[in-house]
Amino acid sequence: MANTILLTGANGFLGSHIARELLARRYVVRALVRPGSNRSTLPDMPIELVEGDICNASDVMNATEGCAGVIHAAALAQVNPARNPAVWTVNKTGTEHILQAVQTHGVRRLVYVGSANVFGFGSKEQPGDEKHPYSGKHYGIDYMDSKVAATELVRQAAHTDNVPAVLVHPSFMLGSLDSKPTSGAMLLAVAKRQLPGYTVGGKNFIHVRDAAIGTVNALTMGRIGQSYILGNENLTYHDAFSLMATIAGVRPPRFALSPGLTRLYGQLIDWWATQTGKAARVTLPMTMIANDGHYFSSQKAINELNLPQTPIREAIQEAYDWFTTHGYV
Repeated sequence: MANTILLTGANGFLGSHIARELLARRYVVRALVRPGSNRSTLPDMPIELVEGDICNASDVMNATEGCAGVIHAAALAQVNPARNPAVWTVNKTGTEHILQAVQTHGVRRLVYVGSANVFGFGSKEQPGDEKHPYSGKHYGIDYMDSKVAATELVRQAAHTDNVPAVLVHPSFMLGSLDSKPTSGAMLLAVAKRQLPGYTVGGKNFIHVRDAAIGTVNALTMGRIGQSYILGNENLTYHDAFSLMATIAGVRPPRFALSPGLTRLYGQLIDWWATQTGKAARVTLPMTMIANDGHYFSSQKAINELNLPQTPIREAIQEAYDWFTTHGYV
């Protein structure tokens, strides 16, 4: 159908918002969802649910038939453990299946949803952008490495195989409908006063609804083969935690944790996990990330995708209200 969009990852945090944005613009939404997966964020919505696995080429091929566009938002965003072959199967092989289906069925536009972390980050004064090469290899995290590989697959397909793909790369998203939770776990940790302190690093934050709008805009805007970072405010962890604590009505984490102490803690936790065979909540790569400032500029997406810039305070408030209403806090 001329107005049908296949959405992978529709029942995820970002995907749930993308689905709503597509419906608001009167697209027909077909969602590829795994059998038995949680669909609580898609209640009674006029969506065609197609059960299948992104890792199964025939499932993807069948789901794509008759679609004018594809938004590929499905991913396995696991960073603990740092190494996991399943991450590569979902993120890289799944993307290969999408590209094959898009070419076979002559889909008019593919929007690939990547991650801002496939680019090199910068300082708050000179944030990283789409021209900065990947700088996260030393973390040793399959999620980041696999998203880099998938990004390169899509870029190559756009430039050499004429696949009409536009790539969007959200930063750290906050907002409602984070049912797992994913990035919202940071807010919950602050609200429950589970964090003794804060590290020297920081992140780029964006309202998840803004990321969804930017993603849907890429169906008709943006340049083929180009990447767009979807982000907004660059905040240190100290500033982000303070804002979250204010909204949650609790005292923010008080202690500044030095990079050396944080890294030592990660090393000890990794050693303990190796000795006991039990997974820890924190790993050495996670502490390494916490010591860095993952700051980015989204000016390109603002200019070419009309990316909104909702204040992060609003995103945190909406996330906290949703968590409270649904019994997380």
